Amino acid sequence: MHKKDIQTRDDVFLLVSSFYKKVRKDDVLGPFFNDIIKDWDAHLDRLTTFWETSLFMTRKLEHKYQGDPLAAHVKVDKENNNSITELHFGLWLNLWFETIEELFEGDYAENAKRRARKMGTFLYLKIFEARA
Repeated sequence: MHKKDIQTRDDVFLLVSSFYKKVRKDDVLGPFFNDIIKDWDAHLDRLTTFWETSLFMTRKLEHKYQGDPLAAHVKVDKENNNSITELHFGLWLNLWFETIEELFEGDYAENAKRRARKMGTFLYLKIFEARA
């Protein structure tokens, strides 16, 4: 079966929603997300906008992510007694890559992997710094 590349907001939503179905079921990652996120529809929409902005460099205001993912992740870490580790980011990244590879192939798909790897590293380092 030939897979297509990520091309539209609908593709990004498919990726994000498929990925978070896995995250929510994961024994290690699930509790972090399931205990904090109350409105999954809004969260998936926000993350779709985040990834759409990141992948397509969206400039239109209605499709441009406006938020602070670093502050959100630092807050989650604090609320979980500073228990987020590199294991969590590794699991998250593995599920992200797995989901991309199941659904897509191409330049945008590869870019989604690269951006996730960079973002995970950045967030983990900044979470660790915020503990000091």
